[in-house]
Amino acid sequence: METVWRPEQPVDVGLTLGSLSRGRNDPTHRTTPDGALWRTSLTPLGPATYRIAQRQGEVQVQAWGDGAEWAIAQAPDLLGARDDWAGFEPGHPLLAETRRRHPGLRLPRTGRVLEMLVPAVLEQKVTGKEARGSFALLVRRYGTSAPGPAPAGMRVPPSADTWRHIPSWEWHQAGVDPRRMRTVMAAARLAARLEETVGMAPADALRRLRAVPGIGVWTAAEVAQRALGDADEISVGDYHLAGFVGWALLGRPLDDPGMLALLEPWRPHRQRVVRLLEVSGARKPRFGPRMTVQDHRVV
Repeated sequence: METVWRPEQPVDVGLTLGSLSRGRNDPTHRTTPDGALWRTSLTPLGPATYRIAQRQGEVQVQAWGDGAEWAIAQAPDLLGARDDWAGFEPGHPLLAETRRRHPGLRLPRTGRVLEMLVPAVLEQKVTGKEARGSFALLVRRYGTSAPGPAPAGMRVPPSADTWRHIPSWEWHQAGVDPRRMRTVMAAARLAARLEETVGMAPADALRRLRAVPGIGVWTAAEVAQRALGDADEISVGDYHLAGFVGWALLGRPLDDPGMLALLEPWRPHRQRVVRLLEVSGARKPRFGPRMTVQDHRVV
């Protein structure tokens, strides 16, 4: 199936969907030399592959697989059609300049909760490199082949039932400790209830997500930002975020309470501020200890 979407506001496909990628080896997300962005999803109707190509003033979306119809219908939301910048005031030179340079930055809304939740859980308390490696290995091993003419190696994420039945030794081999394994399996058992959060008010959705053992404030925020398009929820507890936000906006580090106090005037656009900072080119000075890579496969 194919459609051409002509958004009312500028959309930069790469920037908008960049937050969904789990590294260059992510088997569900790929950018090809022609500039097209490919994604896979296990939709309510079945597996789907998207190809998204941007032209002047319009976005061409093609989809293959049993879930192609759902994917085409969902494409505007995925690309930020529901993302409302009304009322947002930059209030800081860096934010104003970044908004001017990147008017097409939107916040995506995938509408698929478990797909966003599993990689977020794998990122708990470990380095990004570890988490991305674990995710890629498990999806390649337990996902299904991407339908259509997808780039080589692309896979559709596993179903909830498949996540539930991955043997413990496979999690171990992928470098995932028992705590994160149990959290993914608990979420998979409750997948139907979690997918319902797509239609819920933000506060209710967050409460339901956090009711799953092992899913706290940070993980729920990561899911809400991507699956639900939440423009305000902040990833409190992130190893780097508070320091990064402090350096970018104030020129000094902050802790989580300090970051929340600083971002409060931007409510309900706090996550929008974070995304602008992430694409601004701002960097936190590198000094002090870094988070170490842990090998959970060592017995």
